[in-house]
Amino acid sequence: MRLGYYTDYSEETAAFASETGFTSLELSAWPDSAINPDTVSEARLEAIRADLQGRDIEISALGYYPNYLAPEAAERAESKRYFLKVMELAQRMEVPVVCTFVGRNPYQTVEENMGPFQVLFTEFCQEAEERGLRIAIENCPMVELKTGHSINLAFSPEIWDRMFELVPSTALGIEMDPSHMVWQGIDYIKAIRDYGERIYHVHAKDMEVRRDVLQRVGILGQSFGEVFGLGHGWWRGRAPGWGEVDWPAFISALIEVGYEGNIDIEHEDDVLAFSELRDFKADMESSIVMAYGREHKGLLLGYQTLAPLIPGHKS
Repeated sequence: MRLGYYTDYSEETAAFASETGFTSLELSAWPDSAINPDTVSEARLEAIRADLQGRDIEISALGYYPNYLAPEAAERAESKRYFLKVMELAQRMEVPVVCTFVGRNPYQTVEENMGPFQVLFTEFCQEAEERGLRIAIENCPMVELKTGHSINLAFSPEIWDRMFELVPSTALGIEMDPSHMVWQGIDYIKAIRDYGERIYHVHAKDMEVRRDVLQRVGILGQSFGEVFGLGHGWWRGRAPGWGEVDWPAFISALIEVGYEGNIDIEHEDDVLAFSELRDFKADMESSIVMAYGREHKGLLLGYQTLAPLIPGHKS
């Protein structure tokens, strides 16, 4: 089990990761990333792999998180086309896992979305099986604060059961992120024990619950004005060690169920990043990854929290 973080690739990023002690990276594979599968050359891929191998950094996964079930047909078609290219890229780079969302049509119920999910992810899993890959679905609800629209189905164990029933391929699994479970009230330790064999990747992000705000706005979140950061006003992502996740229990549970992948920090700590990213406005996942991957305070604090807890990790 190696410790790393989710980021776009650059030589500077690789140097920082190595100097800090990280030995894993989940690389962004979004269209504006360094490894866009439509445009990246084989020579560039070889240079990236050689750079990371020379620093003893393993590429744990490729990350691309669109909405495959969006209401707009053109968006669905392009996301599908591009994800198939990401899987081809993962095979070329000998990366075993691709991490993504399921997506959701926010104007339909969860039940109404399950049919389109089954059709699409049956095809995705057949492709993954042929390429020797695993697909890890992150458990983030992706709820838009002001509208309440959710664009990712796979946010609870109840839904995972139905997903695995409809698409029984073992190519389909979970990218476990405990932070989302904290604010939803889901037991993340029980989830690890119940779904251990289907956990194919892990995001390490902590969760701060601001109970003083919660008591005023309720669980649906702040209704007026701008919310600071990426949360709903009463909850917000933090660097590991700065929230409510019990990291010794979390890592112990992963060890107990035999998890053999890596743990990669997903840095979305607005508090720590604010001093360096004052003018940054989050508009899409890829821009968040690029910006926060250059904000080192949160990554350093997360490393200091997690490194002593991972057996065999250099610290």
